[in-house]
Amino acid sequence: MDEVENVIIVGSGPAGLTSSIYCARGNLRPLCIEGDPSKVDGPGGQLMMTTDVENYPGFPEGVQGPDLMQRFRAQAERFGTRFKVGMISAIETDSRPFKLHLRETADAPVSEILQAHAVILATGASARLLGLESESRLMGHGVTTCATCDGAFFRDVPVAVIGGGDSAVEEANFLTRFASKVYVIHRRDKLRASAIMVDRALANPKIEIKWNRTVREFVGGERFLSHMMLDGTHEDEGVSEKLDVTGAFVAIGHIPNTRFLGERFEQAADGYLKVEAGGSRTTVEGIFGAGDVHDSHYRQAITAAGAGCKAALDCSRWLEAQGIGD
Repeated sequence: MDEVENVIIVGSGPAGLTSSIYCARGNLRPLCIEGDPSKVDGPGGQLMMTTDVENYPGFPEGVQGPDLMQRFRAQAERFGTRFKVGMISAIETDSRPFKLHLRETADAPVSEILQAHAVILATGASARLLGLESESRLMGHGVTTCATCDGAFFRDVPVAVIGGGDSAVEEANFLTRFASKVYVIHRRDKLRASAIMVDRALANPKIEIKWNRTVREFVGGERFLSHMMLDGTHEDEGVSEKLDVTGAFVAIGHIPNTRFLGERFEQAADGYLKVEAGGSRTTVEGIFGAGDVHDSHYRQAITAAGAGCKAALDCSRWLEAQGIGD
């Protein structure tokens, strides 16, 4: 535990790896903690669950999500970033250097205490999922959590959105640009979304709301989905329904990966990390935030990468002011 890193970057999605590239090119020799390898959104982040990515600049023919993240990683490694598999379960912030508790997986005991003069938090946010076996198995093959990312793959075919809040209704409206039909699957008889969003959805001829329904199973087809099986709730309890759709968008919210942070880190009511307006500094001096861990609005790879760049530059300048680094 005697060695003190200049900077430890927690997370290896677009934000974390972009931070790694910039810190490495600044001769900071960053150490990047990749994430829990037992999780589907572990090393590489949520893009590891995505097949075709067509909206990331520089790839006119599109690129597979895992391939894109491997390119990010190779570039960071080329400039001198070092990687360690595992997850950080706690950060001691009462004194510097900071002490970070490393676990190989979420269920494993602490295996190592790392020390760093500065930390960049790029732990992202995890989509809330239904918890079905078929959902996990077909993620990226008809089941997805991002309409903006994947909606264009479902042109002129029927799709479903699962959820009843603003995110779900917004995604349903967005998907009508591509899909022939959009079913909104909601377990109650009233949407939780704001009135203006609900009115817009009810007025859209392409949207049909399936009230009092939950998803029992996603069924795979040749490339995407063949259909879904729904169960009734409340007054429709006992009803079973087959719904022919090619894609399904799970939109029941996101959970920022901030649970391991202590009370010194200011967070929004929904758990997202707070950073200074227009920057990346957290409420703990020397610790910076980047990407979906603080961005509840955009949640795109390109915005996460941009935030990673800002965090690295802010961190580099802060370390320089402390007389730390080359």
